[in-house]
Amino acid sequence: MLTFTKHLPANPDAVVSCSLPMTADDRTRSRHRFETDSGQVLHLRLPRGTVLRDRDLLESEDGSCLVLVSAKPESVLTARASTPLLLMRAAYHLGNRHVALEVADDYLRLSPDSVLQGMLEKMGLEVIAEIVPFQPDMGAYAHSH
Repeated sequence: MLTFTKHLPANPDAVVSCSLPMTADDRTRSRHRFETDSGQVLHLRLPRGTVLRDRDLLESEDGSCLVLVSAKPESVLTARASTPLLLMRAAYHLGNRHVALEVADDYLRLSPDSVLQGMLEKMGLEVIAEIVPFQPDMGAYAHSH
């Protein structure tokens, strides 16, 4: 079992020992026990408030091991609009509800919620359920690494 205490930004040249697929919720946990696909047990002991992103790296306490964080596919709702203005309006309404939201040029993505799905459909957006990696925006006050 290894303990990981250091979070590093993505580095395509890094030599990693293994990959750790994590859901969006998992990537907000600073203290947790995870198991890799190969069965290796990893303990996170990161600074409180650390939010991991896809392709970030975790370094073991003793510096002997680097683990690549990957965004694990999970159930989400993807909303698409017929116009950019409609997509912006939907983002505004979801933001007022403090929903974790992935914002892209042509879609919004959020965790499954039937009430929010109904609201978006009533606004005229097409909403589909998918299982894909979820990368919610970290917000205006998030720290970059």
